[in-house]
Amino acid sequence: MTVFQKIIDGEIPARIVYEDEHCLAFHDVSPQAPVHVLLIPRKPVVSLDELTEQDTQLSGHLLTMVPRIAEMLGLTDGYRTVINTGGHGGQTVFHLHIHIMGGRPLAWPPG
Repeated sequence: MTVFQKIIDGEIPARIVYEDEHCLAFHDVSPQAPVHVLLIPRKPVVSLDELTEQDTQLSGHLLTMVPRIAEMLGLTDGYRTVINTGGHGGQTVFHLHIHIMGGRPLAWPPG
């Protein structure tokens, strides 16, 4: 069981900014920007590579929630979204998650 599943199950506290029956968004415990929130599906999907045709509605819901959550967080000047996939892609928690970061100009490339 991942740390994200424990947050979903309420076993680990999190600063939740949004939740519905399909997803949960909460502040990252190690923020890389003034605003850094993680959006995760409640369904335990390991990574972007694990999404299937049956997850089309879920993945669409996650993506359409990003701008709504960004607006809730006051990210009116823009924001960055990141989905790390696999070890070489920087994924450290193997539960699909979308980073929503902003609150300052973000440099490129990220790393």
